Amino acid sequence: MTFVLDPRLAADTIALGQLPLSRLLLMNDSQYPWLILVPERPALSELFDLEASDRQQLMHEISTVAAVLAEVCRPTKINVGALGNIVRQLHVHIVARNEGDPAWPGPVWGKVPARPYTDEAVCWWQRVTAAMAEREDAFTASR
Repeated sequence: MTFVLDPRLAADTIALGQLPLSRLLLMNDSQYPWLILVPERPALSELFDLEASDRQQLMHEISTVAAVLAEVCRPTKINVGALGNIVRQLHVHIVARNEGDPAWPGPVWGKVPARPYTDEAVCWWQRVTAAMAEREDAFTASR
């Protein structure tokens, strides 16, 4: 069985790059600096479905992406979550939150309609991909 990205994730995100285990995606909602890691293993829905070595690698990738997001965006708080109630494919949300953002202090899901990125509003995630390339030799940027 080969890995295929869930169609909803594909429709709602922009590919930023590839880590050893996971695809790094940008949620196409300019209201929040919101990244998603998707381990490229077929038919997984839970963290415990990963082999132990992959689980360890995913935790490393989550920590690295969260640290880079904190460095680039300087948020009040970094939220990390793996829910999967709507999209069952295993994926991890990493969201930089700030007091006063449209959903603060509640969850970002469903609070307000998404506002897709425009070409002018993409510079922060370009800094993320540059910082990821500096920290992770195995990171390959998509954009």
